[in-house]
Amino acid sequence: MAYKKERPRKAAAPKGHLKRQYPFYLMMIPGVVFVLIFSYLPMFGIVMAFQNFSPLKSFSGSDWVGLQNFKDMLMIPTFWTVVRNTLVISISKIVLRLLVPLVIALLLNEVMSIRFKRVSQTVFFLPYFLSWAVIGGILRSLFQYDGMVNGVLTSLGMERIMFLGSNSWFPVIAIVSDVWKDMGYNMIIFLAAITNVDPALHESAALDGANRWQQAWHITLPTIRPIVVMLLVLSLGSVLSAGMEQILLLYNPMVYESADIIDTLVYRLGLVNHQWSLSAAVGMMKSAISFVLVAVSYRIAVKYFDYQVF
Repeated sequence: MAYKKERPRKAAAPKGHLKRQYPFYLMMIPGVVFVLIFSYLPMFGIVMAFQNFSPLKSFSGSDWVGLQNFKDMLMIPTFWTVVRNTLVISISKIVLRLLVPLVIALLLNEVMSIRFKRVSQTVFFLPYFLSWAVIGGILRSLFQYDGMVNGVLTSLGMERIMFLGSNSWFPVIAIVSDVWKDMGYNMIIFLAAITNVDPALHESAALDGANRWQQAWHITLPTIRPIVVMLLVLSLGSVLSAGMEQILLLYNPMVYESADIIDTLVYRLGLVNHQWSLSAAVGMMKSAISFVLVAVSYRIAVKYFDYQVF
């Protein structure tokens, strides 16, 4: 007879737990209220995706059209180009956000000078705290037609390039600048994981004649591999979010072919063209797929990496 394996029961909260934690629950109230007002309450607007919404008629007076907006969404001439751009930019960012910080963390781990290591960590981590409004202005100044980069090219006898108006260059600038801005966060995570590697393993490998690169490849990387894979899995939920704020600050109609993503399409349809219902349908489609990806990635993280939030 087969017996079901019972899950271990959670220990009951000790008496007086609520009384001791009362101040912390009070401090949570403003955050909970903020989330309810600005995150959950606006979700009622999803009904626009199934209506021919008019601000003058509001939700109650607008005509119900069912799935017509989703059919119209698929008929948008540039819809699949937008989906392709979103996937290309987003997947490139996800991969490079892991690969570049990992390489930098491995290199910094081999640095012997503590001062140089700390200064380097600060330099790499500092852009993470800058807003895209600041970085967008810097990038525009650098890559505009009469900017510094083109000034250097002309001084070398080369022709000017319209970087922010080129469908070839714009995605490269968007991806590289995003990786440069956010790589410091994952770099710190990888450095923390590397410090947990048993030094005895490196000492044994050194006695066997392994150099520093061989130690990093055969000891350090396999040891921190669960952290790398876990970060990759957890980032799958954002595969349809290619960075609206960054793209919106940098792009223009000349690069819609390669830079237009789902979020910017929703922005233009809703706030620029006033196609409220169609915009809501596109946004709902993206949110539904993202929800499924988040759920799948979380289940994978729980099953294979013992990562749990609840």
